[in-house]
Amino acid sequence: MATRLNPTAPDALPKLFRDVRALSEALVAPLSDADATVQAMDDASPAKWHLAHTTWFFETFVLRDHVAGYRLYDDRWPFLFNSYYEAEGPRYARPRRGMITRPSLDEVRGWRAHVNSALADALPALGPEARALVELGCHHEQQHQELLLTDILSLFALNPLAPAIWDTPRDAPAPAPEPIQWIEGAHGIVEIGHDGASFGFDCEGPRHPVLLARHALADRPVTNAEWQDFIHDGGYQRPDFWLSDGWTWVQHEGVEAPLYWQRQDGDWAQFALDGLHPVRPAAPVTHISYYEADAFARWAGARLPTEAEWESAAAALDPLGGNQLDAAGPVRPRAARDGSGLRQMFGDVWEWTASAYLAYPGFRPATGAVGEYNGKFMSGQFVLRGASCATPRGHARASYRNFFYPHQRWQFTGLRLAKDI
Repeated sequence: MATRLNPTAPDALPKLFRDVRALSEALVAPLSDADATVQAMDDASPAKWHLAHTTWFFETFVLRDHVAGYRLYDDRWPFLFNSYYEAEGPRYARPRRGMITRPSLDEVRGWRAHVNSALADALPALGPEARALVELGCHHEQQHQELLLTDILSLFALNPLAPAIWDTPRDAPAPAPEPIQWIEGAHGIVEIGHDGASFGFDCEGPRHPVLLARHALADRPVTNAEWQDFIHDGGYQRPDFWLSDGWTWVQHEGVEAPLYWQRQDGDWAQFALDGLHPVRPAAPVTHISYYEADAFARWAGARLPTEAEWESAAAALDPLGGNQLDAAGPVRPRAARDGSGLRQMFGDVWEWTASAYLAYPGFRPATGAVGEYNGKFMSGQFVLRGASCATPRGHARASYRNFFYPHQRWQFTGLRLAKDI
């Protein structure tokens, strides 16, 4: 995995660590102990568990393994807060994480403070391998910050009171955007993948050539208004648009709209982190599965982009731009701003691609337990690209490969159309 920091910024790692750890705690600040303890479904985890697991990561892989004399804060807790690292031994079952009523939220905060202090003290003397693990831990925690928000959303959506995490004014809906414009992409042999010049997860490399046929990408993601057209045209009732597995899923689950949409006064409303509100027509559609994205693309006479098409188009764009997570506060996809060229490539919603999550040519997982981070999940999942409104700014890049199973949709997942030309 590439984990080099900019040598011209020697204070980058301590600041990154402080900022990441502080943001996690700010995100959880509005929650009660009960809010932070329960989980809505097997795929989600309690907010308290996210705070604890990311702390376990730093304590286990940095303090325990690289700081002489460090003793675990509580040697019973690794069993509770290990996620999937087989090399670290047995662990508590994921579907039962919401049963971990002890330690309390405040006790987990105390553990975080202890680990933060110990790591800050140790950091100046750590060697390159340990510093690389600190950097990996920071990016790992940023992933959990997004999961923390989407898992809270999945929990609060089950509450009949429709609670908002952050109250926001009910702004006037943005006008419907102009029709999609098509932007021709690069064709021929291009290179994709992380180049190793800065941090990147191991699955993003190695950089390698791919052959692209002539194609075009939509200038923006698909909107809620366009998705409503799909619904009104019977998109969820017409098997000709659906993959066989997708059609089985739709029928079995009774799916008729994106997750968190519900009928209200004869129209569609959407539950979000700022509560229940009418669907915003101009905002990108979100909380859709790969199956739904693929069916919509077929209905629209288009297709999903490959991850190579997406990355080659995004390589020249600024991954720090767009609607991403900067601080605890309102988090929701927003309408595209006026402009030309490719818009919203980074931010608002993750974009499903047609590419299976598989190893690049020459991929080798990292050694040790952290080698379990990405490689062992390269089966049955699809790649998403970009970033969402819940992705911490600075976490994404053109080579970033997010991945989920095709039926999953509790993340901020949307789509951008592609077509052959």
